[in-house]
Order: sequence, then C-alpha cells, then structure tokens
Amino acid sequence: MVIRVYIASSSGSVAVKKHQQAVIGFLEANRINFQEVDITMMEEQRLWMYRQIPRERQPEKGNPLPPQIFNEDRYCGDYEDFFQSKENNSVFTFLGLSSQPSVKDSES
Repeated sequence: MVIRVYIASSSGSVAVKKHQQAVIGFLEANRINFQEVDITMMEEQRLWMYRQIPRERQPEKGNPLPPQIFNEDRYCGDYEDFFQSKENNSVFTFLGLSSQPSVKDSES
C-alpha cells in the first residue's frame, strides 16, 4: 500500500504550505512510506485527484486545496481530516493502515 500526499509546491498560501509540512513531517517521523505528488507539475495527476475526491467532499466553490491524502486509489481525506485523526489518535485507521510500522526492521 502506498500513501500518496497530493501537494502544491508553488502554493502562495502560507496555510497550505504549513498543512503540507505537517502531514509530510508526521509521515516521515512515523516512518510511514509515502509518495508526494506535486499537482503543480503534473496536470494529469491534478485532474485525477480532483475526480477521486467524493462529490460530498468537494468545496462549494473552487477546487479542493492540498494536501489531499490517498491510500492507493482510496481517498482518505484532506488536512482537516488528518488533523482530526491525529487529535483522536487514529491516524493509522484514517490512512487505512493496519498498525503503526515497527521502528525496528524485521530481522532474518
């Protein structure tokens, strides 16, 4: 399973940049494998992201703002959803992961 975080590297919004950094920082700190997808550089990825977000989760006006989080093709949520899952100590469930990755790699 690959967690994908859709970001905008050239966003002019300080809030969007902070939200992206918070999500990526958490994933890195918890050693969760993820892939960053920069929607400012890949038009087809941006359009794919927009189409995959459920209609009821779309903003009334404009396009959904990054970061948007997916587990493979399954939509997990946006920054607000991520933040709520952190507050509730349920990020791994939010991400669709069975458990927290082990700090120590398995030994053969």
